[in-house]
Amino acid sequence: MAWCGLARPAHAQKGNRPPPAYVQLGEPDQKEGREVLEAFRRQGIAGDYYLEFELHVLPRHGTEQVLSGRLWGSRNAAGPIARISVPESAAGAAPEVRLLMQGGANPALWRWTKGTGAKAELVGIDALFEPVGGTDLTAFDLQMPFLYWPDFVYEGLARVHGRPAHQFLFYPPADVAQHNPLLRGVRTYLDTQYGALVQAELIGGDDRPLKVLSLLDLKKVGDQWIPKTVDFRNEATRNKTRFAVTAAALNQSFSAAVFDSAQLPEAAATPAELVKLVTP
Repeated sequence: MAWCGLARPAHAQKGNRPPPAYVQLGEPDQKEGREVLEAFRRQGIAGDYYLEFELHVLPRHGTEQVLSGRLWGSRNAAGPIARISVPESAAGAAPEVRLLMQGGANPALWRWTKGTGAKAELVGIDALFEPVGGTDLTAFDLQMPFLYWPDFVYEGLARVHGRPAHQFLFYPPADVAQHNPLLRGVRTYLDTQYGALVQAELIGGDDRPLKVLSLLDLKKVGDQWIPKTVDFRNEATRNKTRFAVTAAALNQSFSAAVFDSAQLPEAAATPAELVKLVTP
């Protein structure tokens, strides 16, 4: 996979790869797994959409911090694209950050930080793993580029939180492995009924997880299911950040400027009518 316009690199070194953990006896049908993954890559929330969310920063020791953010999402010829705004953190500890994330086989990331000038920055791989807005979250966590890494193994049908899910192991391309040698792979679980990513484990040394993403619940808005609450847990520090959607507007039609990197420093309009999401 290439980042930010770089040429597509070779795969990561074979010697640093966690071995597959096949769920059933024998190797699962890799062709079937590829078809499942390709179908997942094609799906998503239909049309343009807007989400308001809260980031609950939950350190193992210390005080909880809550930030409110906004997300504009769509899909273009290259794949999913999202604009995210994370406002200034409590007491001004971190300034507002805006991200424009192009997903797909050739992802890219632009970043604008309040007070840095009138232009957004096309960032490199190192910036993917930097905390965003005073939280433990990184752009890598939010963009989830591993879902498009070309080197993967289908490990079979597993059960996660009591539900069947397709289990995959993705290996980082060489440029990602070079910039983050601790990351040796990402194991993901795709729910068989909803086609949603229900869990992802960033794998480090000794095949132990570095960070775990867990989908806690979905919410139906109109005729579509969307992720409502997602936890990101750092396994080393035990700190956790919870991404909780509080309002949504689907079936929108945004101006092209919303997803134009040159317009990232400019404020984007928000839909007039929102569906408030209340946890039962």
